[in-house]
Amino acid sequence: MLIGFFLSLRRHKLPVSITELLSLLEALQQHLVFADMEAFYFLARTCLVKDEKHFDKFDRAFEAYFKDLQTLDDILEQLIPEDWLRSEFIRQLSEEEKAKIDSLGGLEKLLEEFQKRLQEQKKRHSGGNRWIGTGGTSPFGNSGYHPEGIRVGGSSRNRSAVKVWQKRQFRNLDDSVALGTRNIQMALRKLRKFARAGAAEELDLDGTIASTARNAGLLDIKMVPERHNAVKVLIFFDVGGSMDMHVRVCEELFSACRSEFKHLEYFYFHNCVYEHVWKDNQRRYGETTPLLEVLRTYGKDYKIIFVGDASMAPYEITSRYGSVEHMNEEPGAMWLQRVVDNYDSLVWLNPVDEAHWQYTSSIGLIERLVGGHMYPMTLEGLDRAIAYLVKGR
Repeated sequence: MLIGFFLSLRRHKLPVSITELLSLLEALQQHLVFADMEAFYFLARTCLVKDEKHFDKFDRAFEAYFKDLQTLDDILEQLIPEDWLRSEFIRQLSEEEKAKIDSLGGLEKLLEEFQKRLQEQKKRHSGGNRWIGTGGTSPFGNSGYHPEGIRVGGSSRNRSAVKVWQKRQFRNLDDSVALGTRNIQMALRKLRKFARAGAAEELDLDGTIASTARNAGLLDIKMVPERHNAVKVLIFFDVGGSMDMHVRVCEELFSACRSEFKHLEYFYFHNCVYEHVWKDNQRRYGETTPLLEVLRTYGKDYKIIFVGDASMAPYEITSRYGSVEHMNEEPGAMWLQRVVDNYDSLVWLNPVDEAHWQYTSSIGLIERLVGGHMYPMTLEGLDRAIAYLVKGR
């Protein structure tokens, strides 16, 4: 069963390894769970999933694998895989993983415990309180009653086995779906790099221990500057027009950034950035800030994030007087290039599905202007964007 489940996880694109499978097998051999499908779900997720962004994929894989086992024959068939399943399992392993299995006595050794269990029962059973079957009070089976039962196939009558994986509580953590405030915050934490600055105000525990040891046991207290969130972020939001349909995700991103970064500045623009940007959309024509002033005010240590769908007529980027709102003396591409040249770390987040970028020529133009650092507004896309911002040019 575990091998089939392992293969199902890999088919659902979860990065599970043989080491994690062995950890799960060891936990089961130590009887950490018994006769409790919900407990097995949590144990399996703990052993096999190392990043919470994969929780939703795990839930889908768990449900897809176990809901297909509709009968006892199916369950028994899965407990000991057929030759083709074993071959497929071995084929997907790396050389290191194969060597680890060999060091443990081979695949047969791993299946030995399941083989012993299978020998105890060879046929379907109905009623009673011991064997796997239907009805009765056995902790295994369906359509019966046991307070700690595992439903095997069929339908539940007493609903005592709650399939928590069907709730899919973590669907918004899937790295392929649009962002929400919570998982934006989770991703943005990767960008927060703390710098030590100011007076020495905190106890340096590691330094104190090391210094005391070097000082023959005489206490030698070491202090370090207090930690501060030193990341500086400057965000430019595209507003109006086709961006109206993306207002919610932009609001969530802005909310998450405000809660995560102490040094955050923002400005608005429409379609492509030109010689002026603004802070208040209701006064966008009367109270603007020259872009050159922004570049002089905010230094190279700022991380720059553009947020927009980059969807417009190409001439709005490439042509003089191309703006749909005013008579711009210089093309938008020239102004965007000034921003790119002024900062070491700049990305463009695009709420449009990445699969559709190829159908809008202006997206390609903007992507090239920002050096290819355009990323989709998904958790996975934000992860890639942050990785680049941390690294910089």
